[in-house]
Amino acid sequence: MDVLMPQLGETVAEGKITKWYKSAGEPVEPGDNLFEIETDKTSMEVPATAAGVLAEIRVGVGEVVPVGAVVAVIAGASADDQRAFAAASLEPARDGVDIAIPANARRHALPGKLDPFFEVRTPSRNYGSARLAGGTIITPLARRLAAEAGIDVGGLRGSGPHGRILARDVRATGQAARVGATLADGPAAERIKALYEPGSFEEVALDGMRSTIAARMAQAKQTIPHFYLSADITIDRLVRLREDINAASPRDKDGNAKLKLSLNDLIIKAWAAALQRVPAANAVFAGDRILKLHHSDVGVAVAVDGGLFTPIIRKAEIKSLSMISAEVKELSARAQSRRLRPAEYQGGSSVVSNLGMHGIRQFAAIINPPHATVLAVGAARRHPVEQEGGGIAFVSQVTVTLSCDHRAVDGALGAELIGVFRGLVENPAIALA
Repeated sequence: MDVLMPQLGETVAEGKITKWYKSAGEPVEPGDNLFEIETDKTSMEVPATAAGVLAEIRVGVGEVVPVGAVVAVIAGASADDQRAFAAASLEPARDGVDIAIPANARRHALPGKLDPFFEVRTPSRNYGSARLAGGTIITPLARRLAAEAGIDVGGLRGSGPHGRILARDVRATGQAARVGATLADGPAAERIKALYEPGSFEEVALDGMRSTIAARMAQAKQTIPHFYLSADITIDRLVRLREDINAASPRDKDGNAKLKLSLNDLIIKAWAAALQRVPAANAVFAGDRILKLHHSDVGVAVAVDGGLFTPIIRKAEIKSLSMISAEVKELSARAQSRRLRPAEYQGGSSVVSNLGMHGIRQFAAIINPPHATVLAVGAARRHPVEQEGGGIAFVSQVTVTLSCDHRAVDGALGAELIGVFRGLVENPAIALA
């Protein structure tokens, strides 16, 4: 049975093997970890789905291969598994690829998804795939997308089984061409290096994460019509609420509080509530339509070595502060070790990016598609404010800047959203009601 490089998300086209847990010739059982892979965003262990012997390792540690490539072979599977794989009914799958799924393994598949470890093979029925010169096969959807985009498929490298060209290969080529055209306007690396004295610098090659960030942010800034709205928000009540909750937290045997909320935990809760109160802004842009979301799935920007993750707090509007705090801590810790699953950082309604802990007073964040908004939060500061009676009082304030995608969120709608958020932060009991 062939073991394939799994698909870890819609935008992931390849993976790097960083460790083999089994050696050739060793027996394996379903659930045994076979190898560890790393993509531009995460790393994870890949388990075996059938019993047998690891007969062959085709991809070594450090090698990068496309999704769907055969990385190993398991021999000696049970007779039932062998018959199931040999005679499995082929089911037409997305993008014209057929998946051979053993009947006794269907129970392991996630709802609505194809298990990436099952064998992928050339269709035995005609689904309209075309064979190019040289024997390469291209699926109908990929052929249509290439024709619409004016892409020459003759030079494409397919990521499907046996080098088959899939729709994702065409889309990736189109995106790379757009980003490459933008980057080509700048000076090439050799020209930049020529401006500096030899030996006065160190060259650091871009890894997968930094390359992806560079491409996605360049594309986002070029294709999303950003506009920005800033507001100063008084946080005295929010700070007092945090202090009261932490002071009332139960203590462990050493006297340490079991719950320790951060200011950002309360900001996430207030932002989730604001998105619910302004449902038209709780949306994402989707090409020819806007998706208005039912829940506030709030991403939290987490800086990691060499890049950034935005793990998602799902349904944040219905979660307690203690649940949000615990989830942020747990997801942030796994983000630091690049152990997040794609489902934990993909999608979402909006993102909260807080640089206040670094002393940054104000900044504007770049929208990460498909989001239509991102909230940038600056550092708290004491600020004099005129009172109703004419006197002056010092209050704690933060400056927040809302970046909006004008295709989905207009100026008045963005202003309404940030106004509702201000009201919730300045009167936090309402956000918790």
